[in-house]
Amino acid sequence: MIEKLIITCALTGAEVTKAGNPAVPYTVAEMVASAREAVMAGASVLHIHARKDDGTPVQDPNRFAEILSAIHHECPSVILQVSTGGAVGMSRDERLGPLSLYPEMATLDCGTLNFGGDDIFVNTENDIIYFAKIMQEKNIAYELECFEKGHVDTVLRLVKKGLITQPLRFSFVLGVNGGMSGETRDFVFLKDSIPLNATFSVAGIGRYEFSLAEQAIKNGGHVRVGFEDNLYLEKGVLAKSNAELVKKVVEIALQFGREIATPDEARIILRMEK
Repeated sequence: MIEKLIITCALTGAEVTKAGNPAVPYTVAEMVASAREAVMAGASVLHIHARKDDGTPVQDPNRFAEILSAIHHECPSVILQVSTGGAVGMSRDERLGPLSLYPEMATLDCGTLNFGGDDIFVNTENDIIYFAKIMQEKNIAYELECFEKGHVDTVLRLVKKGLITQPLRFSFVLGVNGGMSGETRDFVFLKDSIPLNATFSVAGIGRYEFSLAEQAIKNGGHVRVGFEDNLYLEKGVLAKSNAELVKKVVEIALQFGREIATPDEARIILRMEK
């Protein structure tokens, strides 16, 4: 029997702006409203970046605390997953700031990328080991963000060394500059490269969002959508909210007979029991 579908909603990210889509949330109130709508639409995990009110990305634990507390008050059962990616140029310890809050879940980026121009998203092997160690010490469930096959191989090598521990929860982020594109062949290659007992979710960037969502749904994986990854409901049509993007994934899932997981069901599927 195929597992229920876990939908993660990446509410705002660090790079997208209101200039691209006015509905991108910046303020705490905007984040809470967007989170509530996304959860009502079917999201069981919320991927959280923090912004100042003017949209500047920050890893300030105080700002994260405001956001997480406010969302938890409105959506007490949802899984809150903080980003340790931060923004290009942030230091290792700056990126780890929100882990001081002991969130239930966090992302762990598993390799370096050329983001275009002079922007390099740096994740050395020592960074990965350091981040994993702190998450393990704080009993924070981590999702392994992989942007290409080499990142998967890095994870598997560190698993053999005991530096990354089970259960393995992969997130394939496809279509980013410097990483793998989001064609079906790329998805299949990554899916077939991970252990059978691992879970995986797919985040398709831009035009790849819904085609990859369909591939993940058909192949027993899970899906991430949201303004961080894509601002459009369809070509030329801006999404009015994160919830619209979640609803579109729910519609695709129902076409293929995948039921939608609640947050508590997602915790069981992801083996997040403490």
